[in-house]
Amino acid sequence: LGLAWSSAAAPGAAEAAALADPADIQKELRPEATRLFVGAPQAACSPYEGVWRATAEGVQPLLFVNPHSMAVERFCKACGLGRPEGTNEPLDAVWTELELLEYLALRAAADAAEAEGIAGDAAAVEDVVEDEDALEEFEDAGEPGEVVASADLPGGSPEAAWDEFIADHARQWMPQFAAAVQEESRVPFYATAANLLGAFIK
Repeated sequence: LGLAWSSAAAPGAAEAAALADPADIQKELRPEATRLFVGAPQAACSPYEGVWRATAEGVQPLLFVNPHSMAVERFCKACGLGRPEGTNEPLDAVWTELELLEYLALRAAADAAEAEGIAGDAAAVEDVVEDEDALEEFEDAGEPGEVVASADLPGGSPEAAWDEFIADHARQWMPQFAAAVQEESRVPFYATAANLLGAFIK
């Protein structure tokens, strides 16, 4: 065709070139994540449901062995999910609870796709799941190791399990967590992410 084309002239090329180097962004985000969510001696904004709910109840927060953390672990097991082998992270971390909600949403989407005539669970999941790694991480978690049938999930369906988890867990503490991160964050990225979480979880 004889077209003179270069990547520099491509739409959005100037904007992309002006973006910060990902390594520089990571250098800014990592210390702030440590300050917010890990901390020493304690995090500015603990990312664990059990800590938030114990504090609200006026009791000493303990990781893993508080009733809320154990309830999340039981719920995950009822969904056929568990802690990935070789990890020691409590399952009531905000990112893990959001991953559980993602998993339930993907299961609901796969069920809907299958009901519309897509053959087989694997084909349905492939068509609706863009990030199969997220699904595989939970499915390969190992306890009990088998994918639980949708009818055997808490409440009898992925949608019911989602609603139950949102009501019994996520809405009980994530709005306060999101507000605290918005207030505490010194980096706009975390404040913006917390704002989105707060809007999502209402």
